[in-house]
Amino acid sequence: MMEVEGNPRGIPAAPFVDDVAKFVPDGDYEGTLRKFQEMISKYRFMETHLLQRKAGLESKAPEIKKTLEMVLFLKSKEDSDEPIATEFELSDTLWARASIPPTKTVNLWLGANVMLEYTLDEASELLSTKLKSALTTLEQVNEDLEFLKEQITTVEVNMARVYNDDVRRRRLEKDAGGSSA
Repeated sequence: MMEVEGNPRGIPAAPFVDDVAKFVPDGDYEGTLRKFQEMISKYRFMETHLLQRKAGLESKAPEIKKTLEMVLFLKSKEDSDEPIATEFELSDTLWARASIPPTKTVNLWLGANVMLEYTLDEASELLSTKLKSALTTLEQVNEDLEFLKEQITTVEVNMARVYNDDVRRRRLEKDAGGSSA
C-alpha cells in the first residue's frame, strides 16, 4: 500500500483507491481486503480510546471551571471583613451550612490523593491554565474523532471497491473458462 499523510497528531490517513487494478496489481484481493480490515480495526480502536478520553475531558472541564469560579469569588471577598455564608456537600444527600472567614489561600485536589495549598492568585492562574489546556485538548480530540470517521468511511469504500472488482474479475474468469470448454 502507498504511504499517506496523517493528521497533526499522527493518525495516518487512509489511501483512496481510485483504480483498483493499479492498487492491486498482483491480484491479491484477499490480502488487500485483510489489510483494509486491519486498518479499520486500528481506526476503531483509536476511536474507542478517543471517545473515552472525550468523556473524561467533558466531565473534567466543567469541574475545573466551577472551581475556578469559586476561587475568583473568594478572591473578590478576600479584603472583606464579613464571613461568607455557604452550604457544602458532605455526601450525596447530606449538606451542611458553614460560615467561611475571608481567606487568602485555598487547598486544591491535584489527584492521586494529593492536596496542595495555593494563594488565590496562584490557584486562579493554575486553574485557568488547566481549563485552557482541557478545552484545547477536547477540541483536538473532537477533530481526531472527525478525522477517524472520515478514514473509516474511506477504508469501507475501498473495501467495497476492491471486493466488487474481485467479484467482477472472477465472473469474467468463470465466463471465459466456461465459453472455451
